[in-house]
Order: sequence, then C-alpha cells, then structure tokens
Amino acid sequence: MSSASSQDLIARLRDRSARLGVIGLGYVGLPLAVEFAKAGFQTVGFDVKDDKVRGIRDGDTFGSDVEPDELRRVTSSGHLTTTTDFGRLQELDSINICVPTPLRKTKDPDLSHVISAVEKIASRLQAGRLVVLESTTYPGTVEEVVRPLLEHSGLRAGDDFFLAFSPERVDPGNRQWTTANIPKVVGGVNQDSTAVAKVLYEQVVDTVVPVSSPGVAEMVKLLENTFRAVNIALVNEIALMSHELGVDVWEVIDAASTKPFGFMPFYPGPGLGGHCIPIDPYYLSWKARQTGFESQIIELAGHINSSMPRFVVDRVVEALSFAHKPLRDSRIHLFGVAYKPDVDDVRESPAIDIAQLLQRGGAVVSYSDPHVSSVVQGNVVLEAVEVEAALDGGFDCGVITTSHREFDYGLIVERAPLLVDTRNALKGQTGSHIHRL
Repeated sequence: MSSASSQDLIARLRDRSARLGVIGLGYVGLPLAVEFAKAGFQTVGFDVKDDKVRGIRDGDTFGSDVEPDELRRVTSSGHLTTTTDFGRLQELDSINICVPTPLRKTKDPDLSHVISAVEKIASRLQAGRLVVLESTTYPGTVEEVVRPLLEHSGLRAGDDFFLAFSPERVDPGNRQWTTANIPKVVGGVNQDSTAVAKVLYEQVVDTVVPVSSPGVAEMVKLLENTFRAVNIALVNEIALMSHELGVDVWEVIDAASTKPFGFMPFYPGPGLGGHCIPIDPYYLSWKARQTGFESQIIELAGHINSSMPRFVVDRVVEALSFAHKPLRDSRIHLFGVAYKPDVDDVRESPAIDIAQLLQRGGAVVSYSDPHVSSVVQGNVVLEAVEVEAALDGGFDCGVITTSHREFDYGLIVERAPLLVDTRNALKGQTGSHIHRL
C-alpha cells in the first residue's frame, strides 16, 4: 500500500470522518467505543450477546467504568450504535478487537474468541482498513494467527490493509487511570500500520507509545502482569513465612516502604483474581515452552499464589480452634466475593475458591457483597446477605476476602465473634478476635 493510502486514512481519523468499530463490549471494548463516540466518531459496537447489545442501548454499562449518563449521551446522539450484525463490519474504516482470551483447563491459551472475530472481519475486509487486536495474548499471535487469517481475504497486511496490536491496560474500578489517560502502546506489522494505529489512538488517548512490532507490544502486556504476579507471589510467601515466625507481615511492608529507593510495596492476599494477573503469565510461559524454554519463576509464582486460598482456610481453622470449634458445621461468612474492591467481577476470584474449600470441610458458608447479588460457580451456589442481616443472624467466623469501601468495618469488628482479615482492611483495629493473614 502506498504512503498516500495511509495518509488518506490518517486524514480521515484526524477529521473524525472515519467510521470505527469495536468487537467485544466488555470492560475493555465498551469504554473504548464510548471514547471513540465522545470524540465525534461514528462508532459501531459489536457483541454476540443480544441482551448486552440491547442493554447498552438502554444505558446499561454492565459493570464497566463507563458512566451511565455518558453512555446514554453517545447512544442517543447516534455516535455509538450496537449490534450483533457483523455484516456491518464492511462499513468501517478501522476495527478494534476486544474479546476475551481465557485459559483452557490445561493452562493453554484459548484464542477461539479472537479467531472467531478475525474470521468475521476477514470475510468482509476491504483495502485501506485498519485492524487492531487489543485482547491479551502471547507474543506472535498477530503474525502467526491474526495475519494469516486476514490474508485469506486476498489482501496483504502492510500492503493492502493495516494491522497492529495494542494491549489493553484497563484497571476496573480505578477512577484515576482510565481509557483516556493510560498511555497506549502500539506496534504494527510495518511502519505505516504503526503510524495509522498511533493516529487512531491519539484522537482519544493522552499518550501513545509506538514500538517496533506487534511482538514487542504483545510482550509489554505480559511483562507488566507477570511482574505483578511474581512480586505478589513473593510477598505472599513472605506472609506465609512471617506467620510461622510470629511476625506481622503488614507492619513489615509498611516499614520497608519507608525506604525511598530500591523497594516497591506489594501486598499479600487470599489469592489472585480477575481477568489478567492469574492468566497472562501462563500465556507467556506457554509460548516460551514452544521454543524449549522453561520459565521456572512464572510457574513457581503461580503455584504460590494458587495456594493462598488453602492458607486462608487454615487460618479460619486456627481462629475457630481458639473458640474450641471445629470447621465442620461452623457458620463462615465471607465479606466480599469480587476479586478486588469496589467491582462486581468474580472472575478467578479467590473468595470463590475459599468458599468451595470451606464447604468441602463441612462449613456452612454465606457472604455479603454490595456489588455481587449471587454466585453460581461449580458447587458454590449462594445468594448475598446484607451485612447487618448476617450479623443479626450470627455466624462463627467472618472472613474479609474483599475490602469493599461500602463495608462498615467498625460495625463488623464490634459484632463479629471471630474475624480473619486477608486484606488488612482492619488496620489499626485491635481485638483478640481479629486474626490477620
């Protein structure tokens, strides 16, 4: 493709006449589509779920960080439309793919959603278009999977259309860092692809960071989340060690954090949850194994982090023993089942694993969570109970598994007979009935 063709699309991106599409309207795709629409682009959001498409039209944000009023403004103005009709892809100048990339039970990458989206694009791809993959995946996905599928159209990436990777960096529930102000890394299959994708994001993102290839951009995301997973594993192991040594790990971390250089605080917890940190490192280690490289640190970190729910249950058993009660038939109440504070996402939540382990031990489990009304995962089938109702009804031990801001911790400390705090939510609170991770 000539530079003139890239300049044509760049010009239409800058004057907002380009028509944009986003496939996948989850926690990544919906905020991105809204930002495009707010910037004045005619934007089409695609999803395979009819209820989601209809709900967005009615102002339902589905737990994303988009404000309902903001969503209603861009849908009512016509700048954002949503559909399950993928035939409309042929109308668009640029398409972002923001679909899930889960792991199989074998810890291998599951690219089925990406492949499905790419195949839908390939059958309708036209010259001069831009395709950007945002879904987290292993280095090489764009060149080895996405590019060949798109080139089945007869068009060549870099010559006839533009292709790039730009990793999503969304942090659900974070009000300070959002789609608009988190720097965006972009790597295209050639210079023109990088240039066009860079201009696309410059219309809605404060800072765009171009890199030399899709592989580099793919690796950036995995490094970021593997860095977190490994350091969380380290501090989780320090927490296990500190417990055996009779040392308060939270006090240790606070004191170490006073060092102005060479230390970055990470905090222990009941295990990893969410859409990224428990999953992304395995994408990297899987890809490394394809080359014969064994990533020992990533595998060890995964083992430590996945062992934390069991450690929490051990702490519950220990706390109950002080009250001369067994785990079997004890009533255990979890405060929070979302994987992190102030969100409604229970994907990979360690609280679910803890509930399952407690039930296997014969405990009667209940929970409170202002963001999650019910849980149906495996053998864990529970309905949320209001905090005051749970305290009124009584339980033998409470476990703070998610430190939601809505919880009245003073009330919980005052009325709960036993508490196991896995999040340091009760920092500063004292009492012989409080047991910390």
